[in-house]
Amino acid sequence: MIKVDARGLACPKPVINTKKELEKISEGVVVTTVDNTTAKENLLKLAKSLHCDAEVIREEDGEIDVKIIKGEASDDDCTNENSDISDQVVFISSDRMGSGNDELGKVLIKGFVYTLTETKPYPKAVILVNGGVTLSTENEATVENLKKLEEAGVEILSCGTCLDYYGLKDQLKAGTVSNMYDIVETLKGASNTITIG
Repeated sequence: MIKVDARGLACPKPVINTKKELEKISEGVVVTTVDNTTAKENLLKLAKSLHCDAEVIREEDGEIDVKIIKGEASDDDCTNENSDISDQVVFISSDRMGSGNDELGKVLIKGFVYTLTETKPYPKAVILVNGGVTLSTENEATVENLKKLEEAGVEILSCGTCLDYYGLKDQLKAGTVSNMYDIVETLKGASNTITIG
């Protein structure tokens, strides 16, 4: 069993350090200790993305141990294809679309997110960073449509650092809190990226 002490490390360090240890073994167990729930959730997402089993084995005194088992997950888990989902990612870094008139830009971004729900195939993920995180928190019109995309199987990833910066982490209404590791891996794994910002 490999132990990783990721207490006190900022996102995405706990995930990166854990992934490095998992890459060193063909099968076995890695237990990572973290000190916040965001890091815990990110580790569980990492395990899922790598098709590994994972569980929280201890949660006390502000510390959390996440156990990831490599080599025992079935390869059948990898085959979950959905013909309505493309290999495309939409990257949104603003609460408006285009430059010029800000009010028009906000109308356009609402229309853009709505149109994503009406056209197939859907992107495999929508990534929201910087001002874009308001679309999954404060903007009710876009929240509703992001929820529709999520229900259809689209990953809605809002940057955790950005949510913290704007004080919106507790107001997330669609999708999940993400980290820079997940964002980079999702972008790298896409055949095409549409950037709005």
